[in-house]
Amino acid sequence: MANTLLPPNERNLTPDQVEALDRRRDWGLTLQVIAGQFAVICTILCLWVGQDLTYSPGWAHPMFYYFLIALSIVLVCGTAGTIMRRGTVPLD
Repeated sequence: MANTLLPPNERNLTPDQVEALDRRRDWGLTLQVIAGQFAVICTILCLWVGQDLTYSPGWAHPMFYYFLIALSIVLVCGTAGTIMRRGTVPLD
């Protein structure tokens, strides 16, 4: 009998499909962990962004640029990891 705790589309998978599902979920969790680590970095960079924008001359705002890069990594990795963990990406 199929495990009723699993979603209906995952109850009758072959062993290869189960392995692909586990691999996809592992990568999703890895991306979510990366997003969490960069969220901590964004929080720390946020402390310097205001000072950088106020006192750095012209276009020289390295902390602001680092903050934008870290924030984009958080958004991309967090979204991709959540999509992969949720299962909205079809199996191989």
